[in-house]
Amino acid sequence: MMEFEGNKLGISNYKPLREIVFEYLRNSILNGELEPGERLMELQLAQRLGVSRTPVREAIRKLELEGLVEMIPRKGAYVADMSIKDILDVLEVRMFLEGLAAYLAAERMTDEEIDKLKEIMKKFESELETMNKEDMIELDNKFHDLIITGSRNTKLLQIVQGLQEQFQRFRVIYFNEYTEHEDLIKFHRAIVKAIDNRDSKQAQEYAQTHVEMIEESIIKWKKRNKITKE
Repeated sequence: MMEFEGNKLGISNYKPLREIVFEYLRNSILNGELEPGERLMELQLAQRLGVSRTPVREAIRKLELEGLVEMIPRKGAYVADMSIKDILDVLEVRMFLEGLAAYLAAERMTDEEIDKLKEIMKKFESELETMNKEDMIELDNKFHDLIITGSRNTKLLQIVQGLQEQFQRFRVIYFNEYTEHEDLIKFHRAIVKAIDNRDSKQAQEYAQTHVEMIEESIIKWKKRNKITKE
């Protein structure tokens, strides 16, 4: 169970309490504070958040509908896990979406946006030296989001936003389980260089190969740990 430092909910006057609790628990799952397989106990959560059990119960039910919580009969509510198949499915989708985004971004990003992309990349490399995983996750998110935005394709942006939860959960798992972060830097640099050179095809190729590399590392990890369950 994660530790709360007092009441972090930031109670507002314009949102129902159940929505505030829901958003807080949802964010805690997406950023990894509440880990896959962790049990959600209504009473303990209510006490730690300084609320009654009712909004916690309602929030958990809503999280179940979103697939972030799993209700196990006679056991209770647990943070839903991501299987190896879930992760690989996410990566298959990401490979094509990010390849397309990089292709379009090389044609459409402004010089100012490219400078910002370089800045984010340098900050990521700096955080790698200290292994600050929380900041690395945030910067990796910003890096890819800026490329998606730079594509100037509204439909592509909407599709990615619809999958953002799965992408974020994967990103947290990846940075906590795998250590091949130098490869991330290598591909980030290649993607940025291709976009800066306005080379659409190369940007697409590097973006897709980047995701393929991550996919291969997960498959190797699965074999190394003799994981047979999908």
